[in-house]
This record gives sequence, C-alpha cells and structure tokens, in this order.
Amino acid sequence: MNAGILPYVLILPVTLFLCVFFLYPFVLVAQQAFSDGSNFTLENFREITSHWKFPISLKNTLLLAAAVVPVQLALALLMATMVTRMQKGRDIVLYIWTIPLGISDLAAGIIWLAIFDQSGFLNSMMSGMGLIDKPLNLLSYQNPGIVFLAIALAEIWRATAIMLVILVAGIGLIPKEYYEAAEVFGASPWKRFLRITLPLLRPSLQTALVLRVILAFEIFAVVAALGGTLFPVLMGETYSYQFDLLNNRAAAAMALIILAISIGFTLIILRVLRVPKGASI
Repeated sequence: MNAGILPYVLILPVTLFLCVFFLYPFVLVAQQAFSDGSNFTLENFREITSHWKFPISLKNTLLLAAAVVPVQLALALLMATMVTRMQKGRDIVLYIWTIPLGISDLAAGIIWLAIFDQSGFLNSMMSGMGLIDKPLNLLSYQNPGIVFLAIALAEIWRATAIMLVILVAGIGLIPKEYYEAAEVFGASPWKRFLRITLPLLRPSLQTALVLRVILAFEIFAVVAALGGTLFPVLMGETYSYQFDLLNNRAAAAMALIILAISIGFTLIILRVLRVPKGASI
C-alpha cells in the first residue's frame, strides 16, 4: 500500500463513525431547530428564549457549573498529587476514588436522595442527636439553598474522578528529574507544585476542564432525582420540550443553545490554558 494514503486508510473507520453517529444526527437536529416544517425560521429559538423558565434554567446551569467545576478541579489536583506520591497502596486508593465513575447519573442522584430525603440518613442522624423533633423536608421549595447544595455535592462526588484520572495520567508524564533538580536547589513542595507540576500539567488540565465543563452543562439526571422541577436546568428543559410537550423543534433549538454555550466555554479554556508551541508534555 502506498505510504502516502496509509494515514487516511487508518483514520477512515473513525471518520465514518463520526459521520454516522455525530455529523448526521447533528445535521438533523440543526434542520429541526431552524425549520417550521417547510421554511427556514428562528421562531423555535424565540419560543424557548421567551419562555419564563429559560433565564432561570440558564442561571441555574451556569451557577451549578461555576460552583462544581472549580471544587472538582481543586480536589482532583489534590488527590492526583497524593496518589502519585504514594509508595504503597496507590492502585487500591485510585480504584476506590474512581468507583463513582461506574455509577450512573441517576443512581448517584438516588444515593444522595437517600441522604437528604425526609426519611433519609441526614434526618435520622439529626433526630438521633436530638437536634430536631421531627424529620425536615430539606428538598423543598422552601429550601432552595439546600436543594442546590445537595445537587452540587452529588455531582462533585460522582464526577470528580473523571478529572482525577486525566490528571494522574498527566502527572505521570512529567519527568522525575525536574522534581529532583528542584529539590536539590531547595524548592519547597509548594514551589515545586507551582513551578513544575502546574505548568507541565497544562495539556491535561485543558482536557480535564473542557470535558468537565461540557458535562456540567449537560447535567440532568442528578438534578431530576434531587431537585425535580424545583431546580430547572437547560438539559431538563430540553427533555421537557421533547417528551412532555412533544415539541421536537424547540428541543432541538435548546440543544443547539447548550452546544453553543459549551463551545464558547471550551474556547475560553483553550485560550486561557493554551499550550506553548513546541511543548512536549
């Protein structure tokens, strides 16, 4: 086989997969979003953006992402640093920390519902300690802060491991000679982290943040389990348009808005954490 066409042959299966399972569905969604059945229109976008729930859903989605992603990044960095420094039991600890990756979004929401529910663990613990006389309905419209906290905690518990795995792999690629040289010159662990780990971990940070931010804007099942209609988010409204209101054109328009927001934040992350040309790590 001609060496010039070999790379194209090798990427052909991936290209076909992307065309069939990404590009083709994307074209269909775009057609629905910009069509009224026969003509080009922006009415679907006007319909969803003028609805009273849209600004609330947008605000909740952005607030949740702003609260969850930085905490997950800090935890993932701390956990990854701890794991890479361990001499024994590293694999076991990493396995335990990544167990939530095997749990679905809905299952994670149900687990945390068992904690915050009126008959759940938190109420039982407070009742046993004599702090309350009767169980409290924590996840109600009267306690929006607790609803937000429960969703954020569930999402942090469930998805931090995604960033952890990426960062552990990134730290593993940093040559140990850099740390040894810094230690010889008297650099403290904090300085080694700031001057060596963070700069050389930038490509992994890019990947982890882009993936996590995109998933944060797509949060749905955890919110549905813990907040229901009390905490509307963009993906929840997409589901509502598609299956409750049977308005697939409005659902397609909402999906494109979520895609546009994700692309916008992805570009910001790539800009802020851009990797210098010629960087090898």
